[in-house]
Amino acid sequence: MTTTAVLITGTSSGIGRTAAEHLVRRPGLTVYATARRTEAVADLAAAGARVLPLDVTDEESMRAAVKAVEEEHGHVGVLVNNAGYGEYGTIEETGLDGVRRQFETNVFGLARMTQLVLPAMRAAGSGRIINVGSMGGRLVFPVGGYYHASKYAVEAITDALRFETAPFGIKVSLIEPGLIRTGFGAVAARTQASSSAPEGPYAALVSANEEQMRTSYDSTLLSAPPQTVAKAVEHAATARRPRTRYVVTPAAKALVHTRRLLGARTFDAYLKLQYRGAV
Repeated sequence: MTTTAVLITGTSSGIGRTAAEHLVRRPGLTVYATARRTEAVADLAAAGARVLPLDVTDEESMRAAVKAVEEEHGHVGVLVNNAGYGEYGTIEETGLDGVRRQFETNVFGLARMTQLVLPAMRAAGSGRIINVGSMGGRLVFPVGGYYHASKYAVEAITDALRFETAPFGIKVSLIEPGLIRTGFGAVAARTQASSSAPEGPYAALVSANEEQMRTSYDSTLLSAPPQTVAKAVEHAATARRPRTRYVVTPAAKALVHTRRLLGARTFDAYLKLQYRGAV
């Protein structure tokens, strides 16, 4: 890298916060931690990060954040597109306004931040873009279809971007976490509860999914702390030859490979066992 500036979106909690905490301790990097409310990341400033306001659903906010980094460093050395959340609920019952808001953050915000940093990266002949996707971009669980759709979109954007930008010295990586013990599960459960009718046709499935999510996130075998993702982000940001994809957690690797190798019919059979009595 010719610049050490690392711009991370969505650092107020979860993976983004942990990645900022992790990278700020690495000598030579200048970490820009961003959030819609800068007071939410004041402790990151105290730890040595530069703090910027950033809302990835607001054009002026995105432009201002990128401009601030470029004015000091010439170009963003590493963009970590991390901001995102899960809007859960069945396909029939989930309100499309909520789905649109999720895509604005998970997909269009990521795409626009990428567009904004690329001209200066190309001019410099270097740069890295790290998109935080999910194992949910490689396989689908019920009651999360719209969230999975947003992460499938991130997969497609990342694959295209990697080829398009390679001639300009820009490296692109995709982080695909499995279940990570952050506030994500609580947000997903809250949106799921608000989108589904308690006595509706999918009540049994939604109830089973709530239980699946709760037990899975509580399991140290199936989930992992956010530090595991932060280490993958660090490797993608600093390694001479970063990987194309980083599937994070052993459980995620097993599920992704099982779905890929055994196909939809077998994976559906696995889901029926997991949701026994509800499907």
